[in-house]
Amino acid sequence: MSKSRFVFDKFAKLIEQGLINYKDVSDEVITILKSKRDEIVFKMKIASKEEVEILNKRISNLEKKLEQKNKVKKTSKAKK
Repeated sequence: MSKSRFVFDKFAKLIEQGLINYKDVSDEVITILKSKRDEIVFKMKIASKEEVEILNKRISNLEKKLEQKNKVKKTSKAKK
């Protein structure tokens, strides 16, 4: 009985340490993968999400300005 209890205690300690370590290891792996992703993106010179959003806003503003200029030109023509 004491041998089985000893084995169960050791096994429980291993599981307990494994769960703590598993969470730490998984967080560390995620951090490493994110940094590697950032390095690859930087090397490929791909724009970040924020940069893409800013560029999309600039393009939409330019499109609006072009539409307004086209409307002004159409309405300002004088009839002969």
